[in-house]
Amino acid sequence: MKAYVIEQAGGPEVLQLRDIGAPESNNDEVLVRVRAFGLNRAEVYRRQGKMGPIDSPVVPGIEAVGEVIRDPSGTFRTGQRVATAMGGLQFSRPGSYAEQVSVLAQNLISLDGIDLAWDELAALPESYLTAWGALDRSLQIQSGQTLLVRGATSAVGMASVAYAKARGLNVIATTRTVSNEARLKEAGADEVIVDTGEIAGLVRQSIPGGVDAVLEVVGAATLRDSVKALRPFGGASVIGLLGGAPVLESFHLMQDLPGAVHLNFFPSGLLGTAALPLIESPLRWIAQEIAAGRIPSLRTRTFDFDDVRQAHRLMESNAAVGKFVVQL
Repeated sequence: MKAYVIEQAGGPEVLQLRDIGAPESNNDEVLVRVRAFGLNRAEVYRRQGKMGPIDSPVVPGIEAVGEVIRDPSGTFRTGQRVATAMGGLQFSRPGSYAEQVSVLAQNLISLDGIDLAWDELAALPESYLTAWGALDRSLQIQSGQTLLVRGATSAVGMASVAYAKARGLNVIATTRTVSNEARLKEAGADEVIVDTGEIAGLVRQSIPGGVDAVLEVVGAATLRDSVKALRPFGGASVIGLLGGAPVLESFHLMQDLPGAVHLNFFPSGLLGTAALPLIESPLRWIAQEIAAGRIPSLRTRTFDFDDVRQAHRLMESNAAVGKFVVQL
């Protein structure tokens, strides 16, 4: 089968399209024919050597949609349309930049009966599952609350805006570029703030008492300011590292963290584990809502399999607003 392989850290040029052996599937694994996959910063960081050493060939990719080839357990039938994310992809097992991928059965979700094209489905798994984990499980959002999404033009940021709006929240989104305002409002944002690095004061002009929840996609670079927008007993969940290393220098618990707010980091690596089983996720419902036109599509551009390097270059230039996907 054809797959992209990384043998050394570097730029997009180290992504080499090769013929390699098809993966095997054990009793707790399912072999899937990949029809399309989403592109993520995690794959850029893996390629750059920022997420562990590359001391043997790596097939990148942390999500995919496709059809079941073989499931030794019989849980999924041959030809069934499915989505997968995480479960060790690109780290402890070959990733999804390939014609076939072997995934843990617990990291599969059935998408049978969903009337969406493969590239539209590929825009969903990682972004929406991360949004679900952080918003529902970490922040326990409720209809009628107000959510601030810091760094909302990223794929997971836009998914969080769209999902929160569909769940009945009031959503404030930030972007560094004025031209992105219309796109964020299409995604569901009630208010868009142009991010100058300090936006807590602007948020409180709209919500004087503070927002109920903050989803921090930029990361450590803006976290101190983001939490200042929270009400007492509100919460912030960090899910992104767009602003650089996840390190807070000299974080003062009394001065930097407002009273009685809670703070956590949500790692998408929890998806599909015993702590966060994907069977409980709303991904099928989200796909159905997108198919019905009630949630907008996140997909910005679809690339051919031969154009993965070009897509990586565009991601690194921060040219993506929404989700890039690859269709085989």
